[in-house]
Amino acid sequence: MSLFGTGVRRICAVVAASTAAEMAKQVGFALRETKTVELRLDWLRNDAERTRFLGWLQKHRHTSACFVATCRRREGGGKFEGGVDRELYWLIRAREAGCEWCDLEVETLRKLPDQSIREYAVPRRVLLSVHDFERTPVLAKSLSTPAGGEADAVKIAAEARTIADSVRLLKLARRSRNFVAVPMGEVGLPARILALREGSALAYAPVAEATAPGQVSLREMKHLYRAHALTRKTRVYGVIGDPIGHSLSPLLHNTGFIARHLDAVYLPFLVHRLADFLAAVPAFGVRGFSVTLPHKQTILRYLKGCEPLAADIGAVNTVVVRRDGSLYGCNTDYVGVLRALGKKLRIKGSRVLIFGAGGSARAVAFALARGGAVVGICARREKAAKELARAVGGEAVPRRALRTEFFDAILNSTPIGMHPRDGFSPLASNELHCRLVMDLIYRPERTQLLKIAAKRGIAAVSGVEMFLAQGIAQWEIWTEKRAPEALMRRAVRTALRAEGKLHRRLPV
Repeated sequence: MSLFGTGVRRICAVVAASTAAEMAKQVGFALRETKTVELRLDWLRNDAERTRFLGWLQKHRHTSACFVATCRRREGGGKFEGGVDRELYWLIRAREAGCEWCDLEVETLRKLPDQSIREYAVPRRVLLSVHDFERTPVLAKSLSTPAGGEADAVKIAAEARTIADSVRLLKLARRSRNFVAVPMGEVGLPARILALREGSALAYAPVAEATAPGQVSLREMKHLYRAHALTRKTRVYGVIGDPIGHSLSPLLHNTGFIARHLDAVYLPFLVHRLADFLAAVPAFGVRGFSVTLPHKQTILRYLKGCEPLAADIGAVNTVVVRRDGSLYGCNTDYVGVLRALGKKLRIKGSRVLIFGAGGSARAVAFALARGGAVVGICARREKAAKELARAVGGEAVPRRALRTEFFDAILNSTPIGMHPRDGFSPLASNELHCRLVMDLIYRPERTQLLKIAAKRGIAAVSGVEMFLAQGIAQWEIWTEKRAPEALMRRAVRTALRAEGKLHRRLPV
């Protein structure tokens, strides 16, 4: 059993704020979700706020909680300006306030006489931590707590530059006792979620502002990803792309898994190189994954099998990992665009322009061409536009022609205007001569392109409908069950509405 307990207690809520009042507020929220809480004393803006907060903590004893006091100096990647003596002073005060654990950086331990912490009245249990914000260092095959009893547990938090880095850190967690593995950075995010199932004693999640790169919020860690409930039997799915932080696919798919009581989880993988991710598929136990920009066409060379339609399109957005480890590809973007656009437009006989010639554009072009539309392709890469137009029996349309030619619909399949760079439009107002504009981007729901179209009185269709249709089709391919479509739709639309309200409240 972990030194920190079992189940949800192994999720450590990170409380970090500049004032004692906000820290106290965050503690209250944290204890509603878990009983293990890290107190980032270094985030408090001065000694007066530290005194106030520890006074509050001592007055409001939480006997069932396990508090880990941290006063990380700048040398160790924290915010505390003081030296080792002042760090130890605040850790001693934390013990007086009721903290059972303290997190001590290895840099601090090395500066102590005889490199010993036990003669100081810090919290009785010590988590010795190593932070490397640049890379994952060379790791031993296994790790035990230091000789002499200087620490009760050891933590290694390291930047994962590649997925292979995060796999190495998880393997160390599997082989070591009383060890905390923290893969940092967006590349390391999936491994951070899976760390508990691999044997890490803790997984960290902030209550409010992130305190380290690649963190997942406490609410998401517990309720969306259910990190504390994952085991080696849990089926792992995910989405691969670059970028990937904008994706609502984890919300969509995990909502479905939770509703159907399936032992499965869906994770976001930032993938710069496909080979890096594919080599980690066995280690993570991945059973299937979604494919987004820029890998929809490149993934084809790694497949052992592919449905005929996806092969014709030349792009795959859904992969099934078979029992023998081989990959089988499908394309559900095709279904998504027909369902989304078909509600607003009689596709047969319509003249439709697709802006872009990448993987998503290919699926859209084939879907519309087979639906009877006259398809035009306009793209920055003229050669790619001509090749795709030829493949679907359409026409390549030069950019200059958009100022004069009329289309029944114009569809954007490029990532221009996608969150977080959502103030840009791939097309100008004078290039929108059509009855309808659809943006395949779904976040934000109303892109700059759609706002321009609306100002001109042109019907605007968000990409959210296509996103939902293709994602639900993926979910059913992997699970071979009927998706709880209404719940999945509601979760995504609620998130987009909340994001839209927040965006409107922010100063311009």
